[in-house]
Amino acid sequence: MKAFLSGLRRRSWLLALLLAACGGHQHVKVEQQPCQCPAQPVPEQPKQPPVTPPASKIPDYGLLKQARWQDLAGFDQAQLSAAWPAWLLGCNTLKNRQPWQAACDAASRLPQIPTEAQVLAYYQQHFNVYQASNQNGGDTGLVTGYYEPRLKGSRVKTAQYRYPLYSRPDDLITVELASLFPELANKRVRGRVVGTKLVPYYTRAEIENGQAVMAGRELFWVNDPVELFFLQVQGSGLIQLDNGEAVHVGYADQNGMSYQSIGRTLVERGELTLDKASMQGIKQWGRQNPGKLQELLNTNPSYVFFRELPPNLPGPLGALGVPILAERVVAVDPKFIPLGAPVFLATTYPNSSTPLNRLVMAQDTGGAIKGGVRADFFWGAGDAAGQQAGAMKQEGRMWVLLPKGFPLPNQGD
Repeated sequence: MKAFLSGLRRRSWLLALLLAACGGHQHVKVEQQPCQCPAQPVPEQPKQPPVTPPASKIPDYGLLKQARWQDLAGFDQAQLSAAWPAWLLGCNTLKNRQPWQAACDAASRLPQIPTEAQVLAYYQQHFNVYQASNQNGGDTGLVTGYYEPRLKGSRVKTAQYRYPLYSRPDDLITVELASLFPELANKRVRGRVVGTKLVPYYTRAEIENGQAVMAGRELFWVNDPVELFFLQVQGSGLIQLDNGEAVHVGYADQNGMSYQSIGRTLVERGELTLDKASMQGIKQWGRQNPGKLQELLNTNPSYVFFRELPPNLPGPLGALGVPILAERVVAVDPKFIPLGAPVFLATTYPNSSTPLNRLVMAQDTGGAIKGGVRADFFWGAGDAAGQQAGAMKQEGRMWVLLPKGFPLPNQGD
């Protein structure tokens, strides 16, 4: 391994190759109705899109523009206290970070259940507001949705439960590229060591046909391979056991392969029309074509490994490391919006022009969530949340609340 890394330092031409292998973290996306946004392929978003070189030239948070509180139309009517529990959960982590300490300390001094007026006064006293923008200067972007699927499962293999969720394999190697190329901070490449070389890790097809040694890595067994696939797409979920216990599982790692849309594949093959290539449409196709299902799933080489999360969590763990709450958390691009920040999101409900103006917390990330005005709205757990997430593909604007004194490039506090 040491010989590999030493050789890698001498081969700057490998930089482009490594960039192609870099992946995101946390949840990926539901197969959605097609979006014409050029930043994501139709019919849904990939977990690990190619790195966008221009973004690396923009300083962190460099697209945030100073705004005024009066710019946030409807902020004082947005049920701010409903987002307060999510903010307090975030403070469990943020209170240990210098830009956030004073704001989190002040939050701890408010009543456990503050009034709307108290929450409004708190934010206006301790925060400044900034509008998110895109590289082209626009202030409107794409808002999608994600959710936490529920699967029926078992801790042991049975005739009913025969499809495994695997934990992270021991031979999966992750190389953090910042140690080799400082300009690639937060980028990584995954593989396995063969002799003295790092080679790509096994694809989905190779894992499924037994080329990877996965025996003993089974966390749970579930009853539906399509639901298991979409659990990997989302990156976290609930396993409902027959004894009534519900267990949270979360993203542990990924095999390093780029996500390929099976919805797109079905459309290209003429198996589904574009308007039917949603999560629900793909599930129906799988039920009608069981003999073709595994081959279809294998066209996506990406594979996600899981870990069992502590019991009694109020939600899955987001990228900030705290449980995320339904309809009060978004995933963002942490290059442009600080992880943990309160965000005022102005968008509409799925397939609707009804306003959805909501204070949410930027407590998660996703491989497909890229850009200055880009959010993924967490709808919660279960089928109803999945329906909303699968249909959400709206335009929206975002204002970011940052503690006074938060360091931003080329700006005061």
